Amino acid sequence: MSDQLTVTGMVISAMPIGDYDKRLVILTRERGKVTAFARGARRQNSPLLAAASPFAFGQFSLYPGRDAYRLYQAEIQHYFRELSQDFEGAYYGFYFLEFADYYTRENADESQMLKLLYASLLALTKPSLPRVLVRYVYELKAMVLNGEYPEVFSCVRCGETEGLAAFAPEENGLVCGHCLSGVRGAVKLDESAVYALQFIVATPIEKLYTFTVSKPVLEQIARIMERFRKKWVDHTFKSLEILESIPNY
Repeated sequence: MSDQLTVTGMVISAMPIGDYDKRLVILTRERGKVTAFARGARRQNSPLLAAASPFAFGQFSLYPGRDAYRLYQAEIQHYFRELSQDFEGAYYGFYFLEFADYYTRENADESQMLKLLYASLLALTKPSLPRVLVRYVYELKAMVLNGEYPEVFSCVRCGETEGLAAFAPEENGLVCGHCLSGVRGAVKLDESAVYALQFIVATPIEKLYTFTVSKPVLEQIARIMERFRKKWVDHTFKSLEILESIPNY
């Protein structure tokens, strides 16, 4: 049929509808965020049972309807079972899905956001990468893709590119040592923290998760991102609240 549509994407939310159906939100490369209904997907013998679940990434075949699509077939390449079987990993993943849902729109080019989401979920499965670092990298890079991010390459007061020494929350960027005096609520930064922020902002997604940082630098990045996210993201994420309630998080 001419109205069939096949897209590449990831299920970012799945809600039960009626006795056996599901309402899915799929972040796609071709159509941005779309809503699709998967009829019978909650039946144990349904071919859509596994595909109609969060984290499922692959090709989805859809029929367009009046207000939403209908999913009739899927070829899943990655289920991210490593995360779904790990309580902490699952909630990191759910938070990433929620964050993507918040930032993406229908009928928009969300190919880079989909790419970032996929790469970030893969990064969560790597034992060599601290998950909390992956979280802050993901948050900042998502804000970069959305055009909301701090100035990290020059002083927001004088334009100097050398000697950047602190983050100025009220001015949305870094300040140099000469301009630091009088900055309210400044978060002082090591040179390594400045470089890490610059790397996250400027590096292509496919090379993003190729570094780690020391504990003091991670703590500095955490303080910056907590302030920056709360200023620019006017939303409460349920999965983040659960994640932050985990002991020793």
